[in-house]
Order: sequence, then C-alpha cells, then structure tokens
Amino acid sequence: MERCKPKREYKGRDVGTFPSDFTVVDIETTGYPASGAEIIEVSALRYRDDRFAASFSSLIKPTGRIPYFITQLTGITNAMVADARDRKGVLRDFADFLQGDVIIGHNVNFDVNFLYDELSEHLGYLLRNDFIDVLRLSRKYLPYLPNHKQVTVAEHFGLDTTGAHRALKDTEICAENYLRLKEIALRG
Repeated sequence: MERCKPKREYKGRDVGTFPSDFTVVDIETTGYPASGAEIIEVSALRYRDDRFAASFSSLIKPTGRIPYFITQLTGITNAMVADARDRKGVLRDFADFLQGDVIIGHNVNFDVNFLYDELSEHLGYLLRNDFIDVLRLSRKYLPYLPNHKQVTVAEHFGLDTTGAHRALKDTEICAENYLRLKEIALRG
C-alpha cells in the first residue's frame, strides 16, 4: 500500500540565504508523523541583527504515553508532561511568537512539516514561513566532517553540547552553528 504524503501547499520554502533576523526552532516528538506521533516540546529563539532577542519554550501534554526510547533520547518523561500545557494553547503562543520570521533549524523540514500539520489541524493556521536548513549548510561549508549531525557540527566549532536532544538546548546549538556557518560563507 502506498503512503500518501500530506499536502502542504502553503508551506514556505528553503531560501538558502543568510538573514540576520530569524527564529531558530526545534521540537521534540513522540516519534515520526506516520506513526501518529505528537509534539511534546517546542522551543524557539528569536534573533535580530544576529543577536539573541527573545525565547519561547514549552512542554506539551500528549494524548498518549511517551515511548521509552524517546525518554531515553530526550530525557522527557511522562511525569514531566503530566501537568504540561494543552496542545492548542502552546501552539497558539508559539505561532504568535514566531510571526512571519524565517525559521532556522537543523534538518528543518522535519520540524516545519510537523509544525505545519499540527498548527493546521489544531488551529487552522497555515505555517507559511520560509526556512533555512543548517544541515544543508553544514554539508556545503563543512564537507570534510565525518557526518553532519547537529552535535558533530557543534563539536567541530568547539561548542558545549551537554543537554542536546532537548528543544531549547538544540535551538541554542543550532543558532551557534548557523552563525558560524554564516561567517564561513560570507568570508567566501
């Protein structure tokens, strides 16, 4: 049986430029979208003129239990989300925070697609923001790395990766990776 890809006809596009005003986004989920997974954490860091300006971060109460392997990867437990905010409220606040900013993320299509689907389903909101994929940038500007995982790129730049796989820490790592890759690209 062939699986249908969701239509995301209003989804933004990968702009492949280096803006100075942007918002770095990361989510943690209970798995992959095809398995009926849900977002359990969303974080965003707003930058203006390449400087940190504001942050947003929240756990989201899932409708089901968090699988063991997700807890092992992220450290997010069922107890941590038991009293978390409801999905619609967090998504509404996130959309208000994000506004029309260019989204930056590592393997950003995963996050953007998940957010597009959840914002559309729960709020009727179409995520039209353009985006930039730091994974693609790292492949272009650091082709000699053994892989282009976010942590590998960060370690190449000498960044602290303690706490990786939590949304807020991952946005911090991604922002620093982006800014360093931007420097490399602009030096030519």
